[in-house]
Amino acid sequence: MAIMVNQLTTTHQRLYEQDFNLWVEQTAQLLRAGQFEGLYLEHLVEELEGLTKRDKRELENRLTVLLEHWLKLAYWEQEKEQNQRPWRVTIREQRRQIKKLLRDSPSLKPWLLNVLADCYGDALQDVVDKTGLSPDSLPKECPVNFEQILEDGEVFLSKKD
Repeated sequence: MAIMVNQLTTTHQRLYEQDFNLWVEQTAQLLRAGQFEGLYLEHLVEELEGLTKRDKRELENRLTVLLEHWLKLAYWEQEKEQNQRPWRVTIREQRRQIKKLLRDSPSLKPWLLNVLADCYGDALQDVVDKTGLSPDSLPKECPVNFEQILEDGEVFLSKKD
């Protein structure tokens, strides 16, 4: 019996390396059937941990994009006339997606609050690189709080000094 379980685990481990999608499907089948002995737990644990890393990366990226577009809208007068509509649309979409992710995983909100300053710094650098604006013309620290960032409406979209 131990040899069969070892062979099943080895086959499952090899499948992980050769066809990830099939590995996921078979892992789900084994879990549903209660056949835990056939699972290669190391990969399963890695993938579960990877899920939270993926969500964190997505939240961080969405917040950075939102802040970048807000900075452009609030400070880049040269391009504002022709680009404010798509910038506003991007801000609204990033808000929507951040809220959905936080609705599914509310425990990530404190983490996102902790990386707000880093996201703002990344957005600030991106705006400087893309627009040619002087870093001195932009707030060095995020001038709004997290609730204001996710607040619907125009409050957040106006310039903050």
